[in-house]
Amino acid sequence: MKILDYRIYEGRNIYSHRKCVKLTLDLEGYKDISSNMIPNFNYNILKLLPELKEHHCGIYKEGGFVIRLNEGTYLAHICEHVIIALHNRLNMDVSFGKAREIKGDIYYVIFQYYYKNTALAIANFAVDIVNSLVAQNPIEFKSRLEHIKQIMNNEAMGPSTEAICKAAEKRGIPILSVGDSGLYQLGYGKKGRIIEASISPFTSCIGADISCDKLLTKIILKQQCIPVPNGYKVNNSIELIQLAEDIGYPVVLKPQFGSKGNGVMINIKKKVELIKKYTILKNDFKDIIIEKYYRGNDYRVCVVDYKVSAVSRRIPPYIIGDGKSTIKELITRLNEDELRGEDHEKPLTKIKIDDSLIDCLSKNNYNLTSIIKSKEKLILRNNANLSTGGMAIDCTEEICEENIETCVRAAKALGLDICGIDICCDDISVPLSEQEGVIIEVNAAPGIRMHHYPTVGKERNVAGDIVDMIFKNSKENIPLVSVTGTNGKTTTTRLIYHTLSIMGYTVGMTTTGGIYIGKKCIDKGDTTGVESAKTVLFNKDVEVAVLETARGGIIRNGLAYDMADVGIITNITADHLGIDDINSLEELAYVKSLVVEAVKDNGYAVLNSEDYWSMQMINRVKSNKIFFGKDRENNYLLKNLNDGGYGIYLKDNIICVEKDDKVYKICSVDEIPITLKGRLKHNIENAMAACGALVGLEVDYCMIRKGLMSFRGNEEDNPGRFNIHDFNNYTVVLDYGHNIEGYKAVLSSIKEIPHNRLIGIIGIPGDRLNDDVYEVGRISSEYLDYIYIKEDEDKRGRKKGEIANLLEKGILQNNYKSNRCEIVLDEVEALNKAMVKALPGDLIIIFFENYDRVIKFIKNNKIALNKENII
Repeated sequence: MKILDYRIYEGRNIYSHRKCVKLTLDLEGYKDISSNMIPNFNYNILKLLPELKEHHCGIYKEGGFVIRLNEGTYLAHICEHVIIALHNRLNMDVSFGKAREIKGDIYYVIFQYYYKNTALAIANFAVDIVNSLVAQNPIEFKSRLEHIKQIMNNEAMGPSTEAICKAAEKRGIPILSVGDSGLYQLGYGKKGRIIEASISPFTSCIGADISCDKLLTKIILKQQCIPVPNGYKVNNSIELIQLAEDIGYPVVLKPQFGSKGNGVMINIKKKVELIKKYTILKNDFKDIIIEKYYRGNDYRVCVVDYKVSAVSRRIPPYIIGDGKSTIKELITRLNEDELRGEDHEKPLTKIKIDDSLIDCLSKNNYNLTSIIKSKEKLILRNNANLSTGGMAIDCTEEICEENIETCVRAAKALGLDICGIDICCDDISVPLSEQEGVIIEVNAAPGIRMHHYPTVGKERNVAGDIVDMIFKNSKENIPLVSVTGTNGKTTTTRLIYHTLSIMGYTVGMTTTGGIYIGKKCIDKGDTTGVESAKTVLFNKDVEVAVLETARGGIIRNGLAYDMADVGIITNITADHLGIDDINSLEELAYVKSLVVEAVKDNGYAVLNSEDYWSMQMINRVKSNKIFFGKDRENNYLLKNLNDGGYGIYLKDNIICVEKDDKVYKICSVDEIPITLKGRLKHNIENAMAACGALVGLEVDYCMIRKGLMSFRGNEEDNPGRFNIHDFNNYTVVLDYGHNIEGYKAVLSSIKEIPHNRLIGIIGIPGDRLNDDVYEVGRISSEYLDYIYIKEDEDKRGRKKGEIANLLEKGILQNNYKSNRCEIVLDEVEALNKAMVKALPGDLIIIFFENYDRVIKFIKNNKIALNKENII
């Protein structure tokens, strides 16, 4: 088999509410070859991946997959399970996967993932494993797995970042990855806060820079009467010796700028040793400082928001002799502890054998082959950093008030809202002033793993304290509305945006017309996919997000956001069928249902009670429901009212909102400009859908009324949606009807407008089914007195003239006279012909593709007409 294609879903998607990868596989002639037909296949795959024995595989008991193997299952299904098993081998808790036949040898495999690049590497490895077992050729399993492990370690979140993100998720705060930078945004829009490890968005850049300079940190703390080791910068060997004598042995040498204990050489007792260490150190570091060495315990005090959040005593890595094993063997044994990982992925880190460790052994007259006495304790490093194998004991409840106050003063002196303060003293419960205790250094972006996973003692939720600080005195997130459906979603989205805007909010909106931040359009075009939504969600001015969420974006990329406050489905009708493997209305409804599934428990799903397919997804909705429809007595709407939910309906031509037997009259349909005194029935539905969203956002009914009554169907408020342009003695209407229901809605409505002749310029996207194209032609023939047939510039795979010919056949099959129908492929040229031949009282409707091009032509004609009238 081979991988033909893959797609990454970074958020909720039509396959799962978890992150997923979709592989397209070619079984290359093996679609009918099952596992029990391949010699030794089942035995070898279980030997290679014993994790597979635990897979239930739909049989709902351990060993279910083995039963399937023995019965005979197919390669795509096996590949899915191998991918999951490889994730589990690398300690990733992945369990979701499925395989489906597309056609013949082509299958897709969907599986949950943690890390994108790791997942793709695992998928390729899984395919190679299956192929090798089919061909009965050996595979380099161990080395390949180690390579993937390296990819995972490089790609994985750091422990501090992961802890903070998990703490945010517990509070219902969504997380956005900022590219592949390792930075993450907590929350959306104006409430969005970017973190980098444990650096908050409010952490002082100057404070962080100061903390990186150990000498400057020492100077600033000393000025604030905070105890620090006496120390200086070293410029040369002569100065080194003099400074050591002035300070008094033992001393410490370390880089002025460094982290994780790199380059730190402690407890230097003699001049010869000092010169030797300095010579080694200056080869790797330009700036070196010398300071007094203090004996004592190594404490890390974590300060968050200028309060002590946690305290740990760090212990250097050590081994206990057994009288027979070498030091190297004892280290290997210690590293086998399942709590130790290669880097930061586990509570502890494996002890690496390096020059620093060997040097520490040498000081005690040992080497890696030495055997130490039974029960003898041997320290392996001079520092206790977790990143080099150290351990941590929680001491949060032991620190005394005076030491707390000293640490808070140190954090404030540097201007660090989050920091890790390293203290050397005998006992953290005794004031530093009463013992030989000093602050060694202050660290910006402190690691918090030791506090969340102490070797001994109580876990401390430092990440939770950081999230509390970041969102102090603030709601965690902005409101988010997501709108989908077949028709009306753009108008509904714009109407919600308009109402919230006149309330004074800076609204971020995505639509088929562009991305808007406040009143400014920052990008034109069809912007209803994931990347456009992210533009809004990352924008720091946005106070409310209103996102038009199209079918194509959902299928291709899933959702850009996690959970919405309000999800809307305007309706589900036939459109885009036969595209992206969506071949029925049931499948289309399933795709769009994701928008109302991904709504917060206390949020609202807004549904059209008079739309059959919208009502078929009720059981998928877990949030509150708001039903809208013209008839209050509709069974679905009535039941929702009886269940204590909201209903929005028409009574005496007035839009009403009802809940708990209380009825609120919003406004008359005739007062809503986009309904043209009630003639545009589809815009009545759109107004009710928008009303539902605003009710779900708890907008005051007076403001909803104001929004509905002030939203106009013109170029400024609702461009391209039934925009009316009056000329001297005829009228041109622009609309984006592009499917059967869209044509029915617009043409039945326009029939109600007084006119002489009704002239249409019709077209439909090339990716629609032939039957749909015929039907649009037939419908047009029922309403229009004269028809111009045009084609979109984007043919979407069709040949030039193909769609036009299909439309013509649909028109003429209804006994429409051929002399009342003309093919003019270019839509502007067709509009020009219609306008030139227009008679007094004629009404021209154009179903455009390129709005900007059409509106420019209309405006130029209006200018020319005005000039003519002036002359």
